Order: sequence, then C-alpha cells, then structure tokens
Amino acid sequence: MKILLWILVLITTFGFMEFMAWFTHKYIMHGFLCYLHKDHHIKNHKHWFERNDTFFVFYAVVSITFVYLWRYHEFWLGLPIGVGIFAYGLTYFFVHDIFIHRRFKFFSNTNNIYAKGLRRAHHIHHKHTKKEGSENFGMLVVPLKYFKK
Repeated sequence: MKILLWILVLITTFGFMEFMAWFTHKYIMHGFLCYLHKDHHIKNHKHWFERNDTFFVFYAVVSITFVYLWRYHEFWLGLPIGVGIFAYGLTYFFVHDIFIHRRFKFFSNTNNIYAKGLRRAHHIHHKHTKKEGSENFGMLVVPLKYFKK
C-alpha cells in the first residue's frame, strides 16, 4: 500500500510541476526575474549556457532538498516528491531544450502532429519578451489551434 501511495505522490508531483512551470514562467521569468530569462528569448550571446539555466539549478536544489529530507530526516514523502521534481525536470529538458530549441541536435526531424504543434506554440510564445502576451503553455497541454497539418 505504501508503494502505491509513493507512486501516487510522484505522479501528483510531476503534474504539479507542470503548473509550477507555467506559474514560474508567467509571474517570475516574465516578472521580477526577467533579467535572467531574457537571454532565452533574445539570443544575443555566443555561449551555450544561458542565464535562464539558473532556473534549472533552482529546481534541482529543491529536488535534492526533498531527497535529503527523506534520507536524513525520515520524511518518507521526500523521496517521491524529489524524484517527481527530477522526472519533470528531465522531461522538460528533453522536450524544451533538446526537442523544441534544439540545443542538442537530436530529434530534429519529426512528422508527429503533436510535436509540430508543440514547437509551433512555443515559437509563437517566443515573440513576446514582456509579461503581457507571454502566455506559455506547458509540455502536456497545448491548444488545438497549433495542430495544423
């Protein structure tokens, strides 16, 4: 029974991270920490690392903290929460950085209608650098209007 609850917490955490990514992007990245996120929208640098990558580091620290609480303070929920955050971060990295932005040259050519819609929605989002009009959709939920053949 405990393993079932562990899996439920992990899946719930993963789903909650989709909301956190949307919230963080809209109100923090396009809000008071826009100076860290701006280089993600405007490529005026020649190096691979972006200031925007700082947000990955923040969520990694949060994930590690939950695993630490599980290991050293017997907080049993710490492990599924930490793993859920890590799993979302890894998924986000593959979808956003590798697939959409092609920071690595994998999965460049695809004919999948969902993948094309996801890329299209994200590229339209990148036209906006201010909070207004910067609505970003998550990795899992993309409006149907972006799915054209």
